[in-house]
Amino acid sequence: METRNPRRWWILVVLCLSTLVLVIDSMALTVAVPSMTEDIKASAQDTQWILDSYILVFAGLLLTSGSLGDRFGRRKVMVIGLLLFGAASLGATLCTDPGEVVAARIAMGVGGALIMPSTLSILITVFEEDERGKAMAAWGSVSMLGLVGSPVLGGVLIDHFSWHSIFFINVPVVVLAVLAALTLMPESKGPWQKADPLGAVLSAAGMTALVWWIIEIPQHGAFTGRSLITLAVAVVALGGFVIWENVTESPMVPLVLFKHRNFSGGSLSLTLVQIGNGGLLLVLTQYLQFVLGYSPVKAGLAFVPLAVAALIGNGAGAGLAAKTGHRLLILAGMLVMASSFALLTTVSADSGFALPAVALGLLGLGAGLAMPAAVGALMGTIPAEKAGVGSALNDTIQQAGTALGIAILGSLLSSRFAHEMPAGSSEQAKRSIGDALAAANGDAGLVHAAREAFTSSMSTTFTISAVSILAAAVLAALVMRDKKPGVAELAAEEAELVA
Repeated sequence: METRNPRRWWILVVLCLSTLVLVIDSMALTVAVPSMTEDIKASAQDTQWILDSYILVFAGLLLTSGSLGDRFGRRKVMVIGLLLFGAASLGATLCTDPGEVVAARIAMGVGGALIMPSTLSILITVFEEDERGKAMAAWGSVSMLGLVGSPVLGGVLIDHFSWHSIFFINVPVVVLAVLAALTLMPESKGPWQKADPLGAVLSAAGMTALVWWIIEIPQHGAFTGRSLITLAVAVVALGGFVIWENVTESPMVPLVLFKHRNFSGGSLSLTLVQIGNGGLLLVLTQYLQFVLGYSPVKAGLAFVPLAVAALIGNGAGAGLAAKTGHRLLILAGMLVMASSFALLTTVSADSGFALPAVALGLLGLGAGLAMPAAVGALMGTIPAEKAGVGSALNDTIQQAGTALGIAILGSLLSSRFAHEMPAGSSEQAKRSIGDALAAANGDAGLVHAAREAFTSSMSTTFTISAVSILAAAVLAALVMRDKKPGVAELAAEEAELVA
């Protein structure tokens, strides 16, 4: 007898729309920053808060929101998140000063944290194992298209309207997603259990402090002054969270998941991949605009090879996973990704776009093969009743990896650039390639030196990325297994942990 939901592929469309709104917002905003900060007279610190406030709230609340979905209903939590995200986006279009934009971004961060874990947890409860790979590949493809297309969309909107349109574009997508969710999507939740308020507070405080510490590393260092205090708060809160979750009768997060090789191996390898990928857009968009002279729209279009290759990789991977197993697919995909970063290390100021285009194509192909397979293997270890918080745990680990990658690679890029600039350059010229080109004031020698210094420092950062992803491939090959643990084994291990 057929027990599959007949509307499951329509439900997937809703999940893709819900994820797309988060991707579009975060990427399009980076294009809008110059126009927005000039209009609202934002300082550099204001701009940093506009970008970081969302990340801090989003990362801090992921585990709690995943737990809420399992407890009260995943569709309900996702719809509430969408409504909050849409309302905050609409409010952002009316903002006239930096403080108002920061407040809107905080509200959007809360909404995003409610949306993200629910999408993946609903996907794994709606689709059976034999179709889950295809569903995840489609879900990942839409995210990739949003990632690449949103800077282009942002550039077009800025050219024809104002920075407010970046936020307004979220509203119709949210309305469509909410209507589709209420019409097509069934409710799903885990069995009722006692609330874990202390776990929620410790996880939120710990993750917020950890991401805040990572964000501030480039400016304040890792182990000095205020950074050390922030790190101490993160360690104490997260350490307390782990201890509490192991002793309480009703843990918010089933830490037993880390006993499963596929979950622990998948989580750690995906974190290493996110660290390696973290600086890609940050570094390569600067190369395209400041070294090759591309406009923001053209720079966004330059990532099309990444998106097209990722779609091909996703399509191929969905079929191959059933034949080869997840582990081989993850290893092959990550090796291709590492080779793409190795190729990017050879880019010079005179390379043009041909070499980066080939590298981006390889990166997309590798990511299309590896990422859905890694997430599929990881999520396959999670019992259906814990799908929300399990998904949130995966999202949280990757979010921390991305933030760490941006902090490490961004800091390395900045320090190497200053080191590579000629000794007689001004302090302004040594800060960044954008500052160097502004300070050059027509000096062709300084412009050439800045471009050479940037591509040299870019090569160093991409070397770190290649090593990180190679380590992820080795870890996945050694730790992960293709055999999926049975439900009885999961229950036995949970009982053992809380006994």
